[in-house]
Amino acid sequence: QVHLVESGGGLVQPGGSLRLSCAASGSIFSINDMGWYRQAPGKQRELVAIFTRTGSTNYADSVKGRFTISRDNSKNTVYLRMNGLKPEDTAVYYCKVSYYDASPFRVHREDWGKGTLVTVSS
Repeated sequence: QVHLVESGGGLVQPGGSLRLSCAASGSIFSINDMGWYRQAPGKQRELVAIFTRTGSTNYADSVKGRFTISRDNSKNTVYLRMNGLKPEDTAVYYCKVSYYDASPFRVHREDWGKGTLVTVSS
């Protein structure tokens, strides 16, 4: 199992920016996809953005053009740059990592971070 440490959440005014980070450590052989999801109060968790092992990215329609996902494989870290934040972006943002563990069996696993709160309000 891996340990995911998220950071960068906080309170920001509408139109503002934040950068989230998620660093993975632990029993990792290789990482496949790294992504960000969010869950607003009373709503289901939804995909925000994903960065695959092959370098492709995918975004929710609601964040296209405003959010940018990036990845540093040397640090096992994924970032989410959020610009033009709106009140409807308020949610707990979770990092999710898909990987093969470092055991002899190379088991495929998926783990979630504990989440970081983003609040967009004036």
